[in-house]
Amino acid sequence: MKAILGFISFMFIACGVTGLLRQWIDWVPPFFGFFRFIIPDGSEVYSYIVLTVLGIAMSGATNAVNKH
Repeated sequence: MKAILGFISFMFIACGVTGLLRQWIDWVPPFFGFFRFIIPDGSEVYSYIVLTVLGIAMSGATNAVNKH
């Protein structure tokens, strides 16, 4: 279970960071192009920030649960 949640949190963080870089500097290739289908048009920056924060929170929760 830890491996699955770790992979999902990595996907969220990586998608959020690469999406933000792509929005700001238009240089990063779309590594996770399938995420563009869940991002609403017109609010890409906010959505990528939410994905990044959600991934960080999920990673922290996964590590906290496994310590107990």
